[in-house]
Amino acid sequence: MDRSASTSRPTEKNIGVIGLGIIGRGIAAHLRRTGYSVFVWNRSPRAVPNFVGSPGELAELCNYIQIFVSDDQALLQTVEQLSEHLTPRHMILAHSTVAPDSMRAAAQIVERARFVEASFTGSKPAAEKGELIYYVGGTDLALREARPILQASSKEIIEIGGVGDASAVKIATNMITAASIQAAAEALGLVRALGLPMEKFIEAVRPNASYSQTLAMKLPKMLSRDFDSQFSVKHMLKDMQLACHIALSHYLDLGVTAAARDQLLEQMQWGHGDDDYSVVARKYLQDAAPESYEQQQQSGEEAQQAEDNEEIPSSPEPKAENMSPKAAAVDTSEQPLLSLAEAGAVVAPTTPPLRRGFLKQLLSRLSPGQE
Repeated sequence: MDRSASTSRPTEKNIGVIGLGIIGRGIAAHLRRTGYSVFVWNRSPRAVPNFVGSPGELAELCNYIQIFVSDDQALLQTVEQLSEHLTPRHMILAHSTVAPDSMRAAAQIVERARFVEASFTGSKPAAEKGELIYYVGGTDLALREARPILQASSKEIIEIGGVGDASAVKIATNMITAASIQAAAEALGLVRALGLPMEKFIEAVRPNASYSQTLAMKLPKMLSRDFDSQFSVKHMLKDMQLACHIALSHYLDLGVTAAARDQLLEQMQWGHGDDDYSVVARKYLQDAAPESYEQQQQSGEEAQQAEDNEEIPSSPEPKAENMSPKAAAVDTSEQPLLSLAEAGAVVAPTTPPLRRGFLKQLLSRLSPGQE
């Protein structure tokens, strides 16, 4: 892509962004609007301004490089590609949600540069408006120098501790987010199954202590089946898998997190990996609402009445008073109904197929004290 000659050498106003997913793309656009010269690189080429040919070329142009790749492997591969081009003037800001050990490994790979871990909370709208919240980790000196760059795309910066600590906090907060949306999806399913108005549920939950910014943002979209991705299933699933893996190494039982992980995995298997993670509500909000309990009871009574009114085939039937004691004992035994039907088929192979309800009426006739 074309680049201005005035940006052929690194300056304080040059920022590199690696990873043009939902967040990286939004941050790059926001930084441009605030006056920074932004150069970008992505593993798959994009038709965007100042797209460079490699991470190394980005390092030649920018002192500050923000990394928004999706997972542990991508982060480690990216810093490996950068490492030989880095000098002490470079500042690497790693924003990926990864295992704490992976973040610490990335910092070691780029040891010639300064390194700040800057996990974030916030989705597509927050990135586009420059209103992310960063959880940061690193040395005091590195954090001080990184702050102006982070402030350009955030509304709050929370210092957590050393490198790796912010990743752990980010994973923990995502555990709450995933569990909250899964619980909300199940609650919507229950309300729908009982035939109650969804708007009454929303009205009731808003003043409830369980209500949150996440629910405020996601519930309307869940009800309208709007699963346009702001934070995808595949990325939330990755975070829940990270949580479960960390828990396993510390002998923790994360039952709720494991349940949320399994529901996200189900959506992946159904081909919804790129949808918003709130798509877990889809299976609870099918277009055809299930019958209420009262409707099911009424349907069952109508079906029973229809069975009782059906004619009984004219084929010979045994009478209880004419049966031998041994045969009469069949009606009080615990043999499966299938066995009785099979026995009847052996005795009268020419009998036409049983009508619905016939077997029940036959058994009632065989019962003692009934005709």
